[in-house]
Amino acid sequence: MRIFNYLSRQIEEFRPIRRNDVGMYTCGPTVYDFAHIGHARTYTFSDILKRTLEFNGYKVNHVMNITDVGHLTSDADTGDDKIEKTAEREHKSALEIARFYTDDFFSMLEALNIKTPQIVCKATDNIPEMIDLIKTLERKGFTYETQDGVYFDTSKFEEYGILMGKMFESLQKTLRAGARVEMVPGKRNPTDFALWKFSPKDSKRQMEWDSPWPAPGRGKVQGFPGWHIECSAMSMKFLGETFDIHTGGIDHVPVHHTNEIAQSEAATGKKFVKYWVEGNHLLVEGEKMSKSLGNFFRVADIIEKGFDPIALRYLYLTAHYRSELNFTWESLEGAQNALNNLREEISYWDEAKVGCAEFEKNFKDAISDDLNTPKAIAVMFAMVKSDYPGSAKRKSAEYMDQVLGLKLSEVKKLELTTEARELIDKRESFRLKGEFAQADKVRDELLKMGIEVEDTSEGSRWRLKNGS
Repeated sequence: MRIFNYLSRQIEEFRPIRRNDVGMYTCGPTVYDFAHIGHARTYTFSDILKRTLEFNGYKVNHVMNITDVGHLTSDADTGDDKIEKTAEREHKSALEIARFYTDDFFSMLEALNIKTPQIVCKATDNIPEMIDLIKTLERKGFTYETQDGVYFDTSKFEEYGILMGKMFESLQKTLRAGARVEMVPGKRNPTDFALWKFSPKDSKRQMEWDSPWPAPGRGKVQGFPGWHIECSAMSMKFLGETFDIHTGGIDHVPVHHTNEIAQSEAATGKKFVKYWVEGNHLLVEGEKMSKSLGNFFRVADIIEKGFDPIALRYLYLTAHYRSELNFTWESLEGAQNALNNLREEISYWDEAKVGCAEFEKNFKDAISDDLNTPKAIAVMFAMVKSDYPGSAKRKSAEYMDQVLGLKLSEVKKLELTTEARELIDKRESFRLKGEFAQADKVRDELLKMGIEVEDTSEGSRWRLKNGS
């Protein structure tokens, strides 16, 4: 199996730390609002990665976090906590907000047939682990305090920005040129980030905890963790100080994932993650998704418009996870039609027996080559059009669907009533004798029963009329 490692910017042979066991961490949602179809694409890609690992015989220990505190509205460690802000707007508690949007998130995963990770951990359940990690960084000299919190000093970590590659070189040039950057008072370097924030002096937060760090001039105060420390503390708690795979979206690379590496490796002195696997953006009608543009869509919106959410999953698979995908309603309709046609083909096949070995091999080669889903789907459709018997094709379709997750095993074989079967045979007999008027009368009888008959070089082929 080969995968693109964002750390090296190359496709690499996948070699897990432990022979058959893979530790995989996925950056989960900040549960302050509904997840949209862009998020859905990211989690579908992570699901395909997990399924492909399992397909190749690996046992995957998959961990995903739920950020229910500490994610501020600005990456510069300023602004409000997103969950507390929503709680104030909706006149609910922060806990109620987190629960509601967490439930909605998992409903979205279920609709898209995305497997739930073995471990789902909430930030608010792991505050002691975060404090311990910050204390370790403090002992090793990587932290300093300002009026509003405890910060990580990026100048003391030599490899800071390694995940960004050339992006970091560009950032440094911009900073050296004197570009204006939003800065918290007392912050030493523009790239430094908050590990722990002190609660505001003039207001009380709903989510805050005791900590070992007194606020300058205020004494002992409560506070809350920074966003980045959460993922480091929870991933290492459940997967160890070094693990195999970290997934997320490429928008996390410049800040969140870069900061995770810095604080984790500074604390342990070890490599944090072996393979960084990042998914690209979803555009909507060629533009970035936003509520102000009116192109912010949820999976629930897809369903409300009459689409099967699995058609959206299919659409995601038509593009490589590292390429941008442009969502349009026309493309979704095309995906729905392709999925319907596939299901219809399968419905005529006999129960699964021995599969189509050559197509199964080609599929595995494609999906194991950096999750090449477009090529894998092309292999599947070539198999569908092949001369293999239906029972073999059904077996191979179910084999491939272990990765694709299109629920193809749920497609049942269509069966005709005895009466319908006799009419089809009768019509075929008339047609072979050249008695086409009689054949047309039988065709009309079948149409009244909701069955369409198509004449092919191999004989008559039937299908259920739409809506029947």
